Amino acid sequence: MAGGKVSARQKMINLMYLVFIAMMAMNMSKEVLSAFGLMEAKFAESNTTTSESNEALLADLITKGDEKPEEFAVAANKAQQINVISDEFYNYIETLKIDLLKAGNYSVDPKTGKLPFEQMDKTDILDQIWFTGDRLTKVGAKVMEKIEKYKSDVREVLGADVKYKKALETFNNRFNTDKVKRSKDGVRVDWLDYHYKGFPAIASYTKLTAMQNDVKVTEASMFNLFLGNTLTEAVTLKNYQAIVLADKSAFFAGEKFQGKVVLGKYANVTPTKLVVQGQEINIASAIDSTGAATLDFNVGNIGEKIINGQFTFLEDGKPLEIPILGNYVVVPRPKEASVAADKMNVLYRGLENPMTISFAGVSDNNVVVSAPGLRKAGAQGKYIINPPSGINNLIVTVVATLDDGKVTSKKSFRIKNIPNPVGKIAGKSGSIKLNKRDVTTSRVLADFGDFVYDLNPTVSAFDLTVLGETLTVSGNRLNPAAKALINNAPRRSLIIIDNIKVRVKGVSGVEIPPAAAITIKLTN
Repeated sequence: MAGGKVSARQKMINLMYLVFIAMMAMNMSKEVLSAFGLMEAKFAESNTTTSESNEALLADLITKGDEKPEEFAVAANKAQQINVISDEFYNYIETLKIDLLKAGNYSVDPKTGKLPFEQMDKTDILDQIWFTGDRLTKVGAKVMEKIEKYKSDVREVLGADVKYKKALETFNNRFNTDKVKRSKDGVRVDWLDYHYKGFPAIASYTKLTAMQNDVKVTEASMFNLFLGNTLTEAVTLKNYQAIVLADKSAFFAGEKFQGKVVLGKYANVTPTKLVVQGQEINIASAIDSTGAATLDFNVGNIGEKIINGQFTFLEDGKPLEIPILGNYVVVPRPKEASVAADKMNVLYRGLENPMTISFAGVSDNNVVVSAPGLRKAGAQGKYIINPPSGINNLIVTVVATLDDGKVTSKKSFRIKNIPNPVGKIAGKSGSIKLNKRDVTTSRVLADFGDFVYDLNPTVSAFDLTVLGETLTVSGNRLNPAAKALINNAPRRSLIIIDNIKVRVKGVSGVEIPPAAAITIKLTN
C-alpha cells in the first residue's frame, strides 16, 4: 500500500483486510471483558456466602462469650470490633463501585440481572476520578486513606498479643500497599496507580469486588482464630527460642562477658525464673523493659565457650521451660583496626560519606582516627568524611591505645564523582510516548537511579523544544507559554526537554551536571 498507484479493487481488498483485523481485535476484547465479568460474579457470590458464614461465626462467639466469659469474653469483643471495621470498609468499597458505574453510565440489565460486561471497556473512568498527571486527586487520596485506616484499625484490635502474630503477618501481606515494580520498564509506581490506572472499567470493578472478598476472608480468618480454630495459625511462646546476643563477637582473655539473652524477636514477657551457667539470676535486676536478660560473667581463657541455661515462663497456668544455648569465642588482643565505608569501598566527592571505624576490643575513647575532611558523627565509632577537592585517593589512619602500647593501622579509599542524573517526567525517562495532558500536568524531575546514596534532587530550570521553538522554563513545571506550545503541537510531534538544571541538598563543592534529556512523542 506504500508506493505507486493502487487500483480500486486493491483499495477495496486493503480496506476489507483492515476491517477484518479490527473485528478480530473486537472479538478478543469482548472475550476478555466477559471473562472479567464472570470473575466478578464469582467474587460477588463468594462474598455473599462468606458473609452468611461470618454472621454465624460471630453469633457463636457472642454466645460463647456470654456462657464462658473467662475464656471467650475478650475474643467476642474483638470479633465485634472486627465486624464493625470490616462492614464499614466493605460498604465504602461498594460506594466506589457505584460511583464507577454512574461515571460510565452502566446499569444492571433488568432481564438478566447482570452488568453489561462486554460494554464496560472504558479505560479513563478511574483515571479521571483518581489520578491527575503523576499525582492522586483528592478522591484518589481518600481511597488510599480509607485503605490505610482499615489496616490500622484491624492492627489495633489484634494488638501486640503474641498469639495473633501469624494472623497479623497474613493480614499485612494480603493488604500490602507498597509501591510495585512494573514488569515492562522496572519502574516502581504507587499501588493504586499499578492496579487501577489504564484498566477497562470491568477490570477495575472486578478488582474492587476482589478487595471486598479479601475483607470477608480476613473477617472469617479472625473469627476462626478467636474461636480457637486453625484457619489462621496462632502463636504461643512454645514457638520461640532463647538467643544469646553478645555485646561483641570476641573477647580478650580475662575480660568479662557482656551481652543479652532474648526470646526470638524480643518477646515482652517476664519469666518466673532464669538460670545461666548453673546459677540462678535475679530477675528483678536482670530483665529490662524489652524482656531481654542482661548477662555479666568472666569469659575465661582463649577458645570457644558455651552458654547454657533456661528461661521459665508461666503459660496457661503451667510452667514452660525454654532452654538457653549459645556460644562465644575468646581471642587474643588485636593488632589491626577495622575500617569500613558504610556505602561502598569508595568515597564520593561533595557528599558526607558515613564511616564506621572500630578497633576490636578497644573502647572508642582509646581510638584516634585521622583523615582529610573527617569528623566525628556523634555515636561511637561513627564518622563523616567529605573528601577535599584535587585528590583521587584518601588514607584513613587509626591509632589504638592498648594496655601494652599503641597500634597504628591505615587504609586507602578511592575518590569518585557522584553519577550524572537522568531527567524524568510522568515516571518515565529517555525516549518515551505521552499524551498532552500528562506532559502539561506532570513535573520534570531528576533521578540518580540505583546510586547507593538516597539523594533528593530538585529541578530548578529546563529547556523545552517543540517544532524547533525553544523556551527556557524556571522550576520543574511547565509555564503557560510552554503548555500552549504543547497543546498547539500536532499528534506525533517530538518534544525535547533538555538542559535540565539540578540541585541536590547536602552536596557541596561539586557542580551537578544537567540531567539527561527526555524525548517525547505526543500520542494525541
